[in-house]
Amino acid sequence: MASKTVTVGSKVGLHARPAALVAEAAGEYDDEITLSLNGEEVDADSAMMVMTLGAAYGDEVTVTSDNEEAVEKLAEMIASDLDA
Repeated sequence: MASKTVTVGSKVGLHARPAALVAEAAGEYDDEITLSLNGEEVDADSAMMVMTLGAAYGDEVTVTSDNEEAVEKLAEMIASDLDA
């Protein structure tokens, strides 16, 4: 199982548009991908679930999956400013 912890780069956190983009990218993989913050874990392929994390700018989110490529892709997205 691969995992990577990254700092949320979007100024609005993982809310609305950034959450939708992350969920869309996660949906491209057949593997289960999870995001976790402060002990709460959600499926990355659901924008609503991603938003329930309440991840704000600067929070550290962990991406986990059996698919290392998926972990790297989502971690890179979360670390970038998806609202730019």
